[in-house]
Amino acid sequence: MDKLKMTTADGVQDNVEKIALLFPNCVTETRDNNTGRLVHKVDFDKLRQELSSSIVSDREERYQFTWPDKSKAILLANAPVNAALRPCREESVDFDNTKNLYIEGDNLDVLKCLKENYLHQVKMIYIDPPYNTGSDFVYEDDFAESAEEYRSRSGQFDEQGNRLVTNTESNGRFHTDWLNMIYPRLKVAYDLLRMDGVIFISIDDHEVDNLKKVCNEIFGEKNFIAQLVWERAFSPKNDARFISNSHDYIVMFARNIESFKIGRLPRTEEADARYSNPDNDPRGVWQSDNMTVKTYSPSGDYPITLPSGRVVEPPAGRCWSLSAKAFAERLRDNRIWFGSDGNGTPRIKRFLNELKFDGMAPTSILFYKDVGHSQEGAQEVIKLFGNKGVFDGPKPVRLLQRLITLANLEDDSIILDFFSGSATTAHALMKTNAEKDTHCKFILVQLPEDVSVTKKDQGYKTICEIGKERIRRAGSKIKEESPLTTQNLDTGFRVLKLDSTNMEDIYYSPGDINQANLFSLVDNVKPDRTSEDLLFQVMLELGATLDSKIEYQTIDGKTVWNVSDGYIVACFDKDVTDDVVKVIAKMQPQYAVLRDTSMANDSTATNFEQIFKTYSPNTTTKIL
Repeated sequence: MDKLKMTTADGVQDNVEKIALLFPNCVTETRDNNTGRLVHKVDFDKLRQELSSSIVSDREERYQFTWPDKSKAILLANAPVNAALRPCREESVDFDNTKNLYIEGDNLDVLKCLKENYLHQVKMIYIDPPYNTGSDFVYEDDFAESAEEYRSRSGQFDEQGNRLVTNTESNGRFHTDWLNMIYPRLKVAYDLLRMDGVIFISIDDHEVDNLKKVCNEIFGEKNFIAQLVWERAFSPKNDARFISNSHDYIVMFARNIESFKIGRLPRTEEADARYSNPDNDPRGVWQSDNMTVKTYSPSGDYPITLPSGRVVEPPAGRCWSLSAKAFAERLRDNRIWFGSDGNGTPRIKRFLNELKFDGMAPTSILFYKDVGHSQEGAQEVIKLFGNKGVFDGPKPVRLLQRLITLANLEDDSIILDFFSGSATTAHALMKTNAEKDTHCKFILVQLPEDVSVTKKDQGYKTICEIGKERIRRAGSKIKEESPLTTQNLDTGFRVLKLDSTNMEDIYYSPGDINQANLFSLVDNVKPDRTSEDLLFQVMLELGATLDSKIEYQTIDGKTVWNVSDGYIVACFDKDVTDDVVKVIAKMQPQYAVLRDTSMANDSTATNFEQIFKTYSPNTTTKIL
């Protein structure tokens, strides 16, 4: 039996292994100063020799984007975490059947927990991070200095050590702190995107330039698609000092622009009104298109005799877009329009039913009449909750639905939002699923930030409580409005909460252990953790997605969990007998997992491997 690690992957070690595949001579063994164990590390002198013609000298000038502690932000993105995602059935909706997830906790740690299981699985990411206006919060990740140092310097930690701090403009690290917050999160998120995936990031003028530079570095400048402009306000503010700011930005990057295909917009009556059929062409409505181009070509420089008898030449400095032969062919096919009087400059007829693409090409400006404005977003929340002030600045549902359209989702795609706020993303996705009869899934992540006193008076203590309640109410409303077509609509969600690992810290030096505490170290699971807590951490380590089907049965008084119809079968109870092990083995799971303290006695522990060899030789057995 192999022992489970019960920790997230080490990003640095993963990168070392990738280098080892390309340059095995550049990876060597050295002893870790902290653990004393032998580990693989890169010999940078040898790697420099391998890349000698491509390395940029330290003194050589080059284009770069940097800021204080950037290297530590990169290390933070790669560092593993000892954390667990604990299920919370009582706050979930349709826990056993839903495919949606709502995860409470620091989004960086949560992303690291998701990384291995959801690697290259997410079709669309949308985030609305803090805008860094001087009053918004940023995450203090404690990599630049210790919590104690920061507390003594700033006095901005609360009594519980809350890591959210106000990043005021007077702070000398105003941009630095924000960049150190966003960089590692985007770096981990990059690995979650599918090759045809796309990310949208809402931002304003304060950090849009820095955000785009960060995304150029992480996603690659060639994968930039657009900097969308959202018209968030419909009336000017007359008290503005200079300019009334009426827009925000949404930066859009593809994971791989060669693989990504944009979703096109439905055709509108306004667009189709441009088409008509003045000559009663049997092929249907059409609109005329210019037949001249700026780029000169001799083949496009020829005279044309109009039906009226007038002869026309290409305008000065231009030529016809069609050669004389191609023009003659189109003329015979009635695809040239000379105006109703036959005396107009020739134009090409473009038929509506022959358009190359379905739908319309999206534009970079998102007008509020099409996608809603900030007040519409606020009104949507007010209508759901029946009172004002529940959440500040929610995005309108129509805006998120437009982004969902641009992302070009497939029927069962995954959308991730790791700054989920009021859960507009979930609301928009459920509404889109209802309208298009699709089954896309959401994963929302939100730190359980305390809310203002006003919101607490309304019965909500954290943003997470508001977000979960919005999903419940929005799901019910969507089903009430379309009861016949939403019977199978998934409006549920599994609630998971980030916590420290389920495992006790049992790594002691011999000098720390005495006879009195020897037996207290036998059980390596924290006493407040349930079997289902352990199951979800095992699922993360063994590659089962967190929305997997989970069943359980009782065998000789022991709870046996079954994940994804036999992918994982686990029992975490104590005093497990040979008979229970035999039943599990006969289920022939891909993985069988027990605690190392589960065996009823030494005989069961001895027989364990033999039982599986007899009844399920292909099962991989694990212990924790």
